[in-house]
Amino acid sequence: MGTNTADAIIVGSGLAGLAAAAELGDRGKRVILLDQEPESFLGGQAFWSLGGLFMVDTPEQRRMGIRDSADLALRDWLGSAQFDRSEDAWPRKWAEAYVEFAAGEMRPWLHQMGLRWFPVVGWAERGGSYADGHGNSVPRFHITWGTGPGVLEHFLRRVQDHVAAGRIEMRFRHQVSHIIMQNAAATGVSGEVLAPDTAQRGQKTNRDEVGEFEVYAPSILVTSGGIGGNFDLVRKAWPRDRLGEPPRDMVAGVPFHVDGRMIAISERAGGHVINGDRMWHYTEGVRNWDPIWPDHGIRILPGPSSMWFDARGNRLAPPCLPGFDTLTTLREILKTGYEYSWFVLTQKVIKKEFALSGSEQNPDFTSGRWSEVIRQRILSGKSATAPVEAFKQHGEDFVVAHSLSELVRGMNRLGEVPIDETHLRAQIEARDAQMDNPFTKDTQIMAIHAARNYRGDRLIRTAKPHKFLDPVNGPLIAVRLHVLTRKTLGGLHTDLDGQMLGADGQVVPGLFAAGEVAGFGGGGYHGYNALEGTFLGGCIFSGRNAGRSRAIA
Repeated sequence: MGTNTADAIIVGSGLAGLAAAAELGDRGKRVILLDQEPESFLGGQAFWSLGGLFMVDTPEQRRMGIRDSADLALRDWLGSAQFDRSEDAWPRKWAEAYVEFAAGEMRPWLHQMGLRWFPVVGWAERGGSYADGHGNSVPRFHITWGTGPGVLEHFLRRVQDHVAAGRIEMRFRHQVSHIIMQNAAATGVSGEVLAPDTAQRGQKTNRDEVGEFEVYAPSILVTSGGIGGNFDLVRKAWPRDRLGEPPRDMVAGVPFHVDGRMIAISERAGGHVINGDRMWHYTEGVRNWDPIWPDHGIRILPGPSSMWFDARGNRLAPPCLPGFDTLTTLREILKTGYEYSWFVLTQKVIKKEFALSGSEQNPDFTSGRWSEVIRQRILSGKSATAPVEAFKQHGEDFVVAHSLSELVRGMNRLGEVPIDETHLRAQIEARDAQMDNPFTKDTQIMAIHAARNYRGDRLIRTAKPHKFLDPVNGPLIAVRLHVLTRKTLGGLHTDLDGQMLGADGQVVPGLFAAGEVAGFGGGGYHGYNALEGTFLGGCIFSGRNAGRSRAIA
């Protein structure tokens, strides 16, 4: 192409931008794709993801004995979203459209593109309260073979085909700082050319300016991501009325370049952010012992068996169970006046139930080879996967001990407030006493039994109930858990074509948004709570909608 004009300019080369670019290229449109990071960062945050997709009534579900439907999925979504604001009209339309997509065209379209999924469907965000409240009634989390890179490769292939044909031009180290408006319509963008940088993917890169640029198009699509890598913006947007004061100490679940800078730039051009106080941060973060980006944290994706204690050693009450209700648990932890909590578990639990979020932490799934999955997860004896065992050995948040006294001493070396061993022991012994028969009054044990009624959990995700203080099940393990930043649930207000809407609710001509910067659709199609697998899915869906929009000339 080699010119400074195109039919459309896309700002951001993550999954949403790539999905939109692929669709625009299929329509014969000329596209300039800009990104402030090097080409080696192509794909953005999706590269680091586990590749989970929320899909409904799939062959994978049916083979696992899961009965799902669009109606049940929408009930779950709306019960979780709890839409309650006048500006939720478009987010609700996006939610309804996504569930229809996830229950219909999504899987066959992606399958035809080349994506494949691990046959055991995961059960994320189980809720733990009432049927009309938050949570997934059934497992819907489909892990893509190849994880995040396995999702990206098919969109990258489509985009690269259009690059080779001259329809798409990708320009890296181009940092957009201004959207050019003429007669209240977007006509282009301008910004700075940044110095080359050979940093490893995900590391912090320089912001040294070596030039300027301007490019022009009648359609500008912003797909620049959220704010999770910018702690200042996270704290500024934090919903203090719902979650309390933001943590002083957090770990970052996304790289530094997830900085939110295009949000304010889009607002200055006429876009409008809604639901900026809605966000999704995890409570099971641990500091990465081998970090890539600043304050790099990894989320533990737990099965249901670990006992969860606050900083003082008090067991958290339901629905604050591992993998059940993220934001309720976050609120309850922060209520204690401390910003961390503890898992206490056994080697049997860590072997079967601990997964770490991220493509790099799951090399077996990322390889897409059954032989690697079997070697890592079935033929490993008493050991967990190699990445989990590495965290157990090297991670600063892990304590491993052969007695509870030793475990508490280790926890007290890490914690801000001492834990009383007698109190902790009494709670674990009470829980262990429920193991003597198949009946129980302990809500968490009930949840474990319910989980094991699902074939997938029984096979690979939920340990057989056992006594934690029996040495045969050891060693004992404690994990200090941090708040980990991740997703922006609110964002730029858009209609179903991805057109940005101004503060007056009217379309801003020539301006579009997709992906996390648009709250994954409409300015927040999750409402207050996410059901998981809906972040990658939302990037794909909103990018596809924008790329197919007839509003893009």
